[in-house]
Amino acid sequence: MKLATFVLSGVLALGFVLQTLAIGQAADGLKVGAECPDFEMEGTDGTKYSLKDLVGKKAFIIAWYPRAFTGGCTKECQSMKEHGEALRKFNVAYFTASCDPVSKNKDFAKSLELDYPILSDPDGSVAKKFGIAKVGANPTANRVTFIVGKDGKILAIDDAVKTASHGQDLAAKLEALGVEKAEK
Repeated sequence: MKLATFVLSGVLALGFVLQTLAIGQAADGLKVGAECPDFEMEGTDGTKYSLKDLVGKKAFIIAWYPRAFTGGCTKECQSMKEHGEALRKFNVAYFTASCDPVSKNKDFAKSLELDYPILSDPDGSVAKKFGIAKVGANPTANRVTFIVGKDGKILAIDDAVKTASHGQDLAAKLEALGVEKAEK
């Protein structure tokens, strides 16, 4: 009995360690003040977005979500659309992103009538650079949002996203961070 308990405890501990390594290091990897990892992802609008295209022009938001067409992800994307006017008051580009294929994200964006692009990282390589990838046959990303300054440095990391109010919460965070206002 003691041997079985010992073995089970060891298996559970090993599982926890492996899960932690597989998820990445959102909290332990990238930190506020660090340089944003280099990336290039295709948006649902057909444009390829990259770090080099955004840095020096405006701050930007990448709100990662696990899977298109799921409850929390739908609420998060809808909230960002509903509060788009508040977000556009700032000199900021904003995106949601997932490891779904571009075609699935395009269908998702169309179904929600989004007015901003969803970025696709189908092989999970960018999510891995951000420290939020769940590896496996079908990679996914943890629900984590990064706010990056015009200079390419991470201004904020939100790993406790409230999906229904995320757009409003982001606008308030941009204000609190003192992100440059958009020209009228």
